[in-house]
Amino acid sequence: MSVLSFEDEQALAEAVRRLEHTSLAARLTHMLGSRIEAAGSLIAEAARKAAAAATDLALKAAMRTAIKSLGNDSGPARTKFHKSLAAASGAAGGALGFSALPVELPVSATLMLRAIADIARAEGEEMTRPETALACMEVFALGGRKPEDDYLDSSYFAVRALLASTVRDAAAYLTHAGAAKETAPVLVRLLSEIATRFGIVVSQKAAAQAIPIIGALGGAGINYAFVDHYQGLASGHFTVRRLERTYGKDVVKAEYERLEKIWRKFKPDSDPDGDIIDGKPVA
Repeated sequence: MSVLSFEDEQALAEAVRRLEHTSLAARLTHMLGSRIEAAGSLIAEAARKAAAAATDLALKAAMRTAIKSLGNDSGPARTKFHKSLAAASGAAGGALGFSALPVELPVSATLMLRAIADIARAEGEEMTRPETALACMEVFALGGRKPEDDYLDSSYFAVRALLASTVRDAAAYLTHAGAAKETAPVLVRLLSEIATRFGIVVSQKAAAQAIPIIGALGGAGINYAFVDHYQGLASGHFTVRRLERTYGKDVVKAEYERLEKIWRKFKPDSDPDGDIIDGKPVA
């Protein structure tokens, strides 16, 4: 029997779904009718390097925003507002094709960080604390799983544990540094660790944009799905953090793992990868 209240147990179950059983590749495949992995195999090496460079630029742009005040206004998260801005950015990028990614992605990442911060604030986070800004940056690492990852290595708590030491050092730096810069070694190290996972999702986005005749409308849809994916991860992440503040980290982790086992046991046979779109399994 759960030690959480019924409402909190339901919230944690939704967080498990968002953090463990969604993928951008499934969303884009569902939207475009093409296997994103197959499209990705056709991207030239030069394009892969461009995607990697775009990832680096995007995370640096997001970090510049993160080390400034993210704001502490009250009110619910404005998820639709940020998705609309991202869709507009994606429309411009889609009209220009894959070559626009190094310009469009930093804009999208900054918008996403604002959207993530909005969710963090709505879940009761104190936005003036450096730890909160870095918790927002952590979300970028939650969406990408490397092909060689097994379940334990790529689970939500495993990724948090992987980043914990660097996040702690970065938070200490931001607390004492005064005028912090994203080029500080500890922040560069954190960005590098996040980039290894965020870059996987960026490659999926790039593969989708590389499909012929995507155009402005397709670019808007891809960016909308991109931001929606990370908003879902942020919602799960900051729900877990909110519950940790109430029940303690050990209790929440144990309940999370219990709910994850239940989900895996009862997930539909038609959903072998555990991919979910809008609450429905992807066949």
